[in-house]
Amino acid sequence: YGQMLMTLMEHENLSPKDMDGVIFSSVVPAINFTIEHMLTYYLEKKPMIVGPGIKTGLNIRLDDPRELGADMICDAVSAYRRYGGPCIVMDFGTATTIMAVTEKGEFLGGAICPGVKVALDALTQRAAKLPNIELEFPNRAIGRNTVNCMQAGLLYGYVGQVEYLIANFKREMECPEAKVIVTGGMSREIAKMAPSIQIVDSLLTLEGLRLIYNNNI
Repeated sequence: YGQMLMTLMEHENLSPKDMDGVIFSSVVPAINFTIEHMLTYYLEKKPMIVGPGIKTGLNIRLDDPRELGADMICDAVSAYRRYGGPCIVMDFGTATTIMAVTEKGEFLGGAICPGVKVALDALTQRAAKLPNIELEFPNRAIGRNTVNCMQAGLLYGYVGQVEYLIANFKREMECPEAKVIVTGGMSREIAKMAPSIQIVDSLLTLEGLRLIYNNNI
């Protein structure tokens, strides 16, 4: 990891001396020790880690705020600070996470569901005759071959899930005007098909890290 980081920095003509500070977030606890010590060793700075006790600027209204994933924290902070509230934030990653933030910066909670690639992997592994496919929207919802049928079911079904969750979030928040901001893999493709999505921000999580760092120095 350290060699990879140094190679990337070298490509941008950067050195550890150019760094004012370091922050990282992780939802893979087993690797946190390695990443923390790699950053300390190669950049000679102890990294800030997104987790319990860090100042986010949000009021976390969960039963146990310690359960909130670091990626969700970064996304919510970034969306609220950059676009204001009320807002609904969606991150299309390995898991799709949906978060609700009020106008006053209250993190109300959210929902977690399998990402579309996870759904595809489960389908191909559990159904012996179904092939692995490219995740591309077909021209029609009614497929005429196996590949198109799978694409339609996975992707149009996914859009339906997204639209249904957004509608219910707005109803429960009592905020039909809540902005919908999305990030992560396939966010642009999903946004083209989901009329409720207003903003696509591919740097949402990274901007959240920067904002949280500045909030804690």
